[in-house]
Amino acid sequence: MPPSDFAKANIDDILDNLTTDEAILLTAGVGFWHTHKIERLGIPAIKVSDGPNGIRGNHFFMGTPAKCLPSSTALGATWDIQLVEQVGLKLLAPEAKLRAASVVLAPTCNIQRNPLGGRSFESFSEDPLLSGLLAAAYVRGTQNGGIGTTIKHFVGNDKENDRQGYDSIISPRALREIYLMPFMLAQKYAAPWSIMTAYNRVNGTHVSEDPFLLAKILREEWQYKGLVMSDWFGVYSIDLSIKAGLDLEMPGTNKWRTLDLVNRTIAARKLTTRDVRARARTVLELVQKCAQGAPEILDGDGEERTVESDEDKVLLRRVAAESVVLLKNADAILPLDPQKIKKVAIVGGNAKAIVLSGGGSAALKASYFISPYDGIVSALGSNVEVTYSEGARTYMSLPTLEYELFTPTGERGWVGTWHSHENDDSMVPLETPIATRLIDETRIFISTSTPPGITRRWTLRLRGQLAPREKDLDFEFGLTTAGRAKLYVDGYLVVDNWTRQRRGESFFGNGSAEEKGVYRLKANTKHDIFVEFCNVRGPADGDEDEAVMDSNPGVRLGGAEVQDPDELVEKAVALAKEADVVIAVVGLNSDWETEGYDRTTLALPGRTDELITKVAAANAKTVVVTQSGSSVTLPWVDKVAGLVHAWYLGNATGDAIADVLFGKHNPSGKLPLTFPKTIEDVPSHGHFHSEDGKVRYGEDLFVGYKHYHHRNIAPLFPFGFGLSYTIFSLSDLQLSEPIVEAGEFKLTASVNVTNTGALPGSEIVQLYLTLPATSELTHPPLQLRAFAKVRDLQPGASERVHLPLDKYAVSYWSERFSVWTVEKGKYLVRVGASSDARDLSLEKTFELKKGFEWTGI
Repeated sequence: MPPSDFAKANIDDILDNLTTDEAILLTAGVGFWHTHKIERLGIPAIKVSDGPNGIRGNHFFMGTPAKCLPSSTALGATWDIQLVEQVGLKLLAPEAKLRAASVVLAPTCNIQRNPLGGRSFESFSEDPLLSGLLAAAYVRGTQNGGIGTTIKHFVGNDKENDRQGYDSIISPRALREIYLMPFMLAQKYAAPWSIMTAYNRVNGTHVSEDPFLLAKILREEWQYKGLVMSDWFGVYSIDLSIKAGLDLEMPGTNKWRTLDLVNRTIAARKLTTRDVRARARTVLELVQKCAQGAPEILDGDGEERTVESDEDKVLLRRVAAESVVLLKNADAILPLDPQKIKKVAIVGGNAKAIVLSGGGSAALKASYFISPYDGIVSALGSNVEVTYSEGARTYMSLPTLEYELFTPTGERGWVGTWHSHENDDSMVPLETPIATRLIDETRIFISTSTPPGITRRWTLRLRGQLAPREKDLDFEFGLTTAGRAKLYVDGYLVVDNWTRQRRGESFFGNGSAEEKGVYRLKANTKHDIFVEFCNVRGPADGDEDEAVMDSNPGVRLGGAEVQDPDELVEKAVALAKEADVVIAVVGLNSDWETEGYDRTTLALPGRTDELITKVAAANAKTVVVTQSGSSVTLPWVDKVAGLVHAWYLGNATGDAIADVLFGKHNPSGKLPLTFPKTIEDVPSHGHFHSEDGKVRYGEDLFVGYKHYHHRNIAPLFPFGFGLSYTIFSLSDLQLSEPIVEAGEFKLTASVNVTNTGALPGSEIVQLYLTLPATSELTHPPLQLRAFAKVRDLQPGASERVHLPLDKYAVSYWSERFSVWTVEKGKYLVRVGASSDARDLSLEKTFELKKGFEWTGI
C-alpha cells in the first residue's frame, strides 16, 4: 500500500503489533534527517529539514537551491501577523514539499536576551508577546499548508558558547513571563506539531531530560499533544530523557537510543517497555499528521527540486521590503529621486557581498540573489553615474571563491575527487577516486554527504583555476578546515593547515582557525588551484588529538586581492566628495552571526566606523544601510543624513533595499529589539557568558526595553521604533468596560490612526500596559500587550484600530503560589508608535475591583 495510507491507520492497533525493538527504533532518527520506517506495519519514514529562513533540504554540501527568506529578526520587524502567516502558507510549506520534507525545523522563538548571541538573527524579538504571536503565525501558516513545524529551542537557549553544557539559572517568574511565554502563545494559538528541546540545562537539568519542563509544564499544564524531539546531538542519557518525555532523539548518527543500549536499560529496570511505547506512540502520531497533511510527499520520489515563480519573487521582495526599518531621515533626504541625481557613490564592504542570512543550520544555497549594489544600480537607471569602492572590509574570513573558480573546460566551480584510504585506520589514500563531482562552492561542509562505500578515513582532492586578473597583484588565500588541508597554487604550497593547526570555531565548532597565505598573480593568467583535504584533523598546540570528522568534515577556501586599508578608505572618501549622494552599505554577515559561537562585540567590523565617519564628513548627503541580524553600535549616527537597517533579507536583498531607498516602498518596519548606545547598557551585560558552566539571568524580568525604562537609560533606538516617509497621528483612545468572568479577562482598546502626511503608508500601533502601583511585587514599568498594523492608509484618511486584551495582558506569575495572578487595582494603558515614552502620547486607566488566579493556557 502507498505510504500515505498511514493517514488512515489505527495507532492503537499499530502499537499493539509493535515489537519492543520496533518501538525502540521509532524513538530515534535514521541518518541525519529521517525517522525510522517499519515496512512490516506500513509505517513510513518522514523527512525533516532545517529552517527557519528557508528549506535547505538534505544537504549542507551542494544543497538544492532554495528560496532564502528574510531572517527572523527581519520578520519580527514587520510586526505583521498576517504577512508572516502568508510566508508560512505561500513560501515555506511549498518549499518543504519541493524538498520532500514533511516537517520544518522552525521557527526559533528564543528571546533576544543579548545581541551578542550567535543565533539572535534566528529569533523574532526581545519581547515575549511579539515573539509568541509571530511564531504562532509562522506555525499556523506552514501547518495550514500541510507541513509540520518544530518550534525551538525549548527553552533558555539564548547564546551559543558552551551551549551543550551551560546551565541557564532563571527565576521561576522570569522563566514563565519571558522565556516560556513565546512557546506558550504558539501552543495556545497554533499548536505546533513538534517542539525541539534546547541543548542547555535550565536550573540544573538538561531540558531534554527535564520532567518539570517536558511533562509538567508542556504536557500537563499546556495540554501539548505533539511530539518532542531533541536538537541534533542534544541527548545526554537514555532513561532520563525517555522518562521525561523526549519522544524522538535526532539525528540517528552516534545516537544513544540503540537497540542494545535501550534493551539493557530496560533489563536494568531503569526503563519499562511502557515508557518506550509512550514515546513511540507520539512519533506514530506525528507520522500520521504528515501523511494527512501532505500525502504527496510520502508517495513521491523523494527527490529535491527547485521551482521559482514570478509570484514567489514578488512575495519575497515584498516581505523583505516590509522588514526594513528607517531609523533616520534628516531633512527628508529619503526617498531619493533618481531624476534629481547625476552621480551616486556606493561604498562599503557589504554592497557587493553575498549576505543572505546568518550562519549555521539557517544557511542554505539560495536559488538567486540580488546584491545591494545591483539592486541600487538597477533602480537608478542608466542616466545616473555610479561609482564604487569597498572602502573598508567587513568580513571575518576571506570571501569564498565560488564565482572565481572555473574548470579547464570553463564550468563555474572546481572538480572534487573522493579517495578511499587503504583501510579505515590508514592515512594513505588510494589514487583511483571512488567518486568525481563538479562542485560550485568553496565553503564545503560535507557533513554526512560522502560517497557510498568510502572508508572511515578518506581524502577529497579539489582542482580548479582562478579567474584571470587584469593586472599583476598579490592575492591572499584563506584555508579553514574541519579535518586537515593544504592549498597549492600552480604547484606551490601556499597554505598548510595540515601539519599543525590552531583550533577554531568554524563548522559548528569542529573546525580550525583560518590559515592564510599570499601568492603573486600574473595578469591575464589562469592559475591552478589544488586543495587536498582529509577528514582527520591535525595536531594542535595543547590538543594533539587527531580525531576523525565522521559527521562534520568540511573545508573552506576564501581569498581576496591584497589592498592597503588606508588606500581603500581614501578612495571611498574621494568618490564621496565627487558624488551628489553617497550610499554606504555596511554590516555583518554569516561569519559574525552564526550558530556555534557568540559575537564578542557590538561594533561593526574592521574600519567600518572610520569609513562612515570620513565619508559623511566628505559628503553631507550620506545614507547608510546596515545589515545585521541583531543590534550593532553606530557611533557616527549623528553625522549621517539617513540610516536604514536592513537585517538579512534573503534572495531579494538588493531589490528590497532599493525599493525603500527610492520610495517604491514606504518603510513601515519597527525594531523588534532595542539598539543600545553601548554594550554596557545591555540588560544582561556582565552575566551573559557561561562561567563555571552557569549563565545567571541576573536581569530577571527586565529584558530589552523593560530594562531601559526601569533604569531610565536612553537607548540609541528604542524597541518598536521606525520612521515612515509620511506622518501618522493617533487620537481618541477609548477603553471598553473590563469583563472578568470564569477565569477570563476581556477589554478592547480602540484608537484613531490618521495619515496626516503626503504619501500612502502603513503604521504599527503599539499598546503597553503598566500593572497597578498597589501591587505587592515589582513589575516592569512598561510591557507590550497588543499591537496592530494599519496597511496602506491614504493621505488624509483615518482608520479605527481595535486592540483586544485578554488575561495574559494583566497577569504575572506568582512564585509563592505557582499560579498566574491578576491583581485588583488600576492599570495604565499607553498607546503609541514605539516603546519610547515620548511616542506614547495616549493613555487611559481601567480598574479591576477583584483579582483572580488561573493555571493552564
